Amino acid sequence: MSGKNIIKNNCSFRVLINEFLRDRLQTKLDKLAPDDPKRADLIAQHERVPWLEDAARRVKQIQAVTHSLKPIHPDARGTNLYVTPTELPVLDVVGSHILGNHFSTDVVGNAAALDVHRLLKLEMNGRTLLKALIDNDPDAVQSLDDDPAKAQSLREAFTSLTSKREGGAASHVRAKQLYWLVGGDAEDDAQYHLISPLFATSLIHVVHAEQQDARFGQANKRARHARRDGLPHEGVYREYRDLAVQKLGGTQPQNVSQLNAERGGINYLLSSLPPTWETRRNVLPANVSSIFERAFGARPLVRVLIRQMQDLLLSDRPNNLQARKRLKDLENRIIDELVAYAGELLKEPPGWTRDPRFAELADEEKLWLDPLRSELPEESEFASRWLFMDWPAQIGERFGKWLTAKMANKLDHNVSRNWRDALLSDKSSYMEHLRMLRERLDAPKYIPVRKTHDELISLRERK
Repeated sequence: MSGKNIIKNNCSFRVLINEFLRDRLQTKLDKLAPDDPKRADLIAQHERVPWLEDAARRVKQIQAVTHSLKPIHPDARGTNLYVTPTELPVLDVVGSHILGNHFSTDVVGNAAALDVHRLLKLEMNGRTLLKALIDNDPDAVQSLDDDPAKAQSLREAFTSLTSKREGGAASHVRAKQLYWLVGGDAEDDAQYHLISPLFATSLIHVVHAEQQDARFGQANKRARHARRDGLPHEGVYREYRDLAVQKLGGTQPQNVSQLNAERGGINYLLSSLPPTWETRRNVLPANVSSIFERAFGARPLVRVLIRQMQDLLLSDRPNNLQARKRLKDLENRIIDELVAYAGELLKEPPGWTRDPRFAELADEEKLWLDPLRSELPEESEFASRWLFMDWPAQIGERFGKWLTAKMANKLDHNVSRNWRDALLSDKSSYMEHLRMLRERLDAPKYIPVRKTHDELISLRERK
């Protein structure tokens, strides 16, 4: 019983303490012979009053923490922290803040005094003895001693478990340290903050429980068998692949912390290997007049983004702020994918658009997608048309009309113009791509995308 929480409902903390001491005593007596003279001393030591007084003295040897230092390095000496998750800032990433009020408190310090923490973990009606003492609950305080003054003295001793240690925060030569520049002068030592990362032990405990349940839990075991046998299953199957196991504390995990001992020193590390990329040859725009017909539109991510945009625009509330932000994000991602497609085609041999398979491809798209063709000695006319740079605006027109058509023709005609302008925006990835091409081919950086198509044709004829 000493390694488990005693959890009861509708009884007093005094009853829980008595049961806790009785179980601890019985465990030790079972190891002794009936006539062993040590039995009398053990029985006297486990009387409620002397045991609690001794525990109050020993509580100074341990500290309740949520973030510990020992797992960083076993010989590190420095600050451990007890910070309830609700005190932490709420972030959009996984962190201790997600635990809320439901978290396990860890304990570091003298392993011989961990029995004090087990006492304080006794739970009644969903609240531990430690939490009840911190809240100054009358039943919890009275359970410590019949004398109110002694009871309050014991309460103060036990609740000091979560108090900050004297001397302030301190790092150590064996702890991890990072000097972070917070000012503008990197040569001024006073403008750095020293950051000392700690081990988020309360969060790790929850993660460990989840991974243990995924590996050995009965519900996930049934789901795993159904998946293996190809059978239908209503539940969700969870799997954490390529886990690594870090052992903390060796054969004495309790020397690191209480929760580490409960985990047997096992700390699971999620895989952080880079993804294995599957290189696929780009879909070339063969026998089409535009890449938007099949080649670009056939890309899996483009199809997903188009479908999401359709669902959003055809919903009942496409004009609220959140929907507009989402629409802008989808629009930018489609443009990014368009630029990625064009970038992949740069790997093709210069002049690839001269192949008869691409005879139908629009001239402006040939100029855009095969820019290195302009460097071939026999392609001076192509180079001249590429440098004139009237084709980016035409690509914008094609993009806007194609995207509008994908929206089932239920949108205002001005939307096509908006999407064209989005592509031709000075800050779009498409324009960054064009500037990169101009720099690569040592051409002027100015791109006259704001002139109309007719104006550009007239300008070219005059030139």
